[in-house]
Amino acid sequence: MSKINSGVSVAIIGAGFGGLCMAAELKRMGIESFVIFEKADEVGGIWRDNTYPGCGCDVPSHLYSYSFERYRSATVRYPGQQDILDYLRRVTEKYDLRRHLKTGAEVVSADYDEMSAHWTIVTGDGLEHVFDVVVSAVGQLHRPKFPKFAGWENFHGEVFHTAEWDHGVDLTGRDVAVVGTGSSAAQLLPHVAERARRVSVFQRTPSWVIPKPKAEFGRVTRWAFDRFPALQPAYRAATYLAADTLLTPVIRRGWTFQPTAWAARRHLRRQVPDRVVRANLTPDYPIGCKRIVIDNSYYPAFNRENVHLVTEGIARLTPSGIKTEDGTHHPADVIVYATGFRTTEFLVPMTVRGRGGKNLHEQWATAAEAYLGIAVPGFPNFFMVHGPNTILGHNSNIFMIECQVHYILNCLRMLPGEVEVRTEAMDSYRSWLNTAISRTVWQAGCDSWYKTESGHVTNPWPASTRKYRKMTRRDPSSAFSATRRQPVAT
Repeated sequence: MSKINSGVSVAIIGAGFGGLCMAAELKRMGIESFVIFEKADEVGGIWRDNTYPGCGCDVPSHLYSYSFERYRSATVRYPGQQDILDYLRRVTEKYDLRRHLKTGAEVVSADYDEMSAHWTIVTGDGLEHVFDVVVSAVGQLHRPKFPKFAGWENFHGEVFHTAEWDHGVDLTGRDVAVVGTGSSAAQLLPHVAERARRVSVFQRTPSWVIPKPKAEFGRVTRWAFDRFPALQPAYRAATYLAADTLLTPVIRRGWTFQPTAWAARRHLRRQVPDRVVRANLTPDYPIGCKRIVIDNSYYPAFNRENVHLVTEGIARLTPSGIKTEDGTHHPADVIVYATGFRTTEFLVPMTVRGRGGKNLHEQWATAAEAYLGIAVPGFPNFFMVHGPNTILGHNSNIFMIECQVHYILNCLRMLPGEVEVRTEAMDSYRSWLNTAISRTVWQAGCDSWYKTESGHVTNPWPASTRKYRKMTRRDPSSAFSATRRQPVAT
């Protein structure tokens, strides 16, 4: 396959795992003509923004790292938020990415000009930047979702989202309301409960929770990793295969579906002795319909005298707390929203206009979609990392990112000119995707951040990661057209 023209200019939007991977791979190929636009003042994405107590990843970090810059630790299996952020900073420095980085530069629009086959990027300061290629790597878990409860303006205490944790608020000896019971709530609850006088956890739908291995390796494993360093990449490979083999069938009600549900129920029985609390924490929907929580400390927090599970719906906020639909008033000095993110609004609030001024958000009015989650017909030389239907709940998202980046790099080999996914390729992919999604447990009827309000599944990948790797290893010329453009006379 041909080399990428070293003069091709690339705009990368976002400096999280996706954007830094794209940048590092360009760098590794000798391409220097790229700029990373980051709206914040530092790299890191969600690992920069989320600093709530207990924040971390439920994927082992040996796997939750780039294949070209593998995490290596003989001691720690699951580093916390700060460790992951430090890892991304080290990658930034090692691959000399900081000199390509524009911080405080939120991209507000990207417009394609057919005559020149160029994209014009406009940042929040009003400046225009012209590039041959745009790669959006803005991710999905960065726009907090705030529920709109009646009376919210009357509450006199502090209110913040887990993704915007206010470290200036001391929770010691105070009444704290935690709204939500997903992964972030599970991670922060034990830490909040240790300091607060009372914690009221407001649950709309219980999560399926399975045990999490210990954060640190045992003595034998540490000795083996120290003595035989080659075991660490072997552990990474084994972890990947285990996740793909054991967790992928869960989303399709396969052979591990019932055993995983049994393990989750056993985990709940062992950790919560109170039958009433246990019943309220028991999901009434199939496991895997919502993202599974992997945690060991969440359930035990409900055994504390100062932690109370509230299952009645929230009716309104009052000046001093929360009133539920049964008329009960729950005092609160602080309300923490662990309510997730606006995950189905891809690329919002950025405006993207392609061929003929076509607005991508208007095209996605029903639901976002893209070929392999990477490209959309009518938007030449525009690619996405972590686009629609490429987010995982059953393996490492970093693996998916690398598959996408390598595929985009192969598309760039088809330049100069316009590289655009064919409509027939998109139609064929859509047909396959819809069939694959129809066979998953996500269609069981539960509400989740995987779906739009109308029920379209826009976020998760419905098959194994090995399937995605196979699809992204194909020559893109079979799905993309490459049209040369003559320079415009001036």
